[in-house]
Amino acid sequence: MFTKGLYLPDNYHSALNLIETEIAIKFVKDHFEHELAKELYLTRVSAPLFVLESSGYNDDLNGVERPASFPVKDLNDTKALVVHSLAKWKRAALKDYGFAPNTGLYTDMNAIRGDEEMDNTHSIYVDQWDWEKIIRPEERNIAKLKNIVERIYKVLRNMEKEVLERFPVLGDAILPENITFIHAEELLQRYPNDTPKMRENKIAEEYGAVFIIGIGNKLSNDEAHDSRAPDYDDWTTVADNNLPGLNGDIILYYPVLKCALEVSSMGIRVNEDALERQLTITNTTDRKRFTWHQRLLGGELPQTIGGGIGQSRICMFFLRKAHVGEVQSSIWSEEMRGACKAAGVQLL
Repeated sequence: MFTKGLYLPDNYHSALNLIETEIAIKFVKDHFEHELAKELYLTRVSAPLFVLESSGYNDDLNGVERPASFPVKDLNDTKALVVHSLAKWKRAALKDYGFAPNTGLYTDMNAIRGDEEMDNTHSIYVDQWDWEKIIRPEERNIAKLKNIVERIYKVLRNMEKEVLERFPVLGDAILPENITFIHAEELLQRYPNDTPKMRENKIAEEYGAVFIIGIGNKLSNDEAHDSRAPDYDDWTTVADNNLPGLNGDIILYYPVLKCALEVSSMGIRVNEDALERQLTITNTTDRKRFTWHQRLLGGELPQTIGGGIGQSRICMFFLRKAHVGEVQSSIWSEEMRGACKAAGVQLL
């Protein structure tokens, strides 16, 4: 049943009650971050909840979202921004903390995204594992990107097995053995009359798990599959089959909602050339005045690959929940709460 952006499955009933759900959330988060760190050689670090606006460290996401902000009294009311994500901060931290090639960091990132349109999978509260690791300049290629994606997917598959062993009431595994790679342009050619979201749903249902490459650059229809800020992922370098993009999204098919579920956005990050190119394309060359951009253009920051993995999203997936509000405490409209309650969906 659909109701104003919500999809409420018929005869839905959570296999876990509220207390069991909280126990399961803790199990998923503890085990997943441990296995992710082990697989990618990551060290957990502390991270900021907010940064100064003048630093340029905040992530602009699609470039239109407004960050939550506040004046800092002891800094003469200088404006601070609640982070959207830590895409830039992580790269600077790798340099400042002295990480070596093939090692990296991860952190618990909490964000407020007040412009988010709330539905089954979107909340104004975002919790994710932000991770970043150093690569060598010669590893800035599609093979490296695919290797890291496959290793993250390995963690996801193993996590599903562990969850179902611990909570067998959740049923059977649904993730396929392998993840399928497809470029956003190839996906467009496959489904030329569909919207990007419709294309994602179709390809995810067909393969179960896909990684869509090249998100941010305009495709042959003069539209991007989705928007990306110009200063973290490299979405313009020609990388494979003469198509641009060293980034993408991990998308899983989710039978509970009968749709594609994005669980991670990630990519090889911009080098100096890609940053210059993408700032020009997006008409945002004024960002060069920021501290972070000056450090990168000056050759101070390492070459990296990184991304975010949604904590609530994967909890929702592994625990077979119909709404992200079943695995995180956030703010929802009374109308949404009422519709969910009537459909047997218990929001925290």
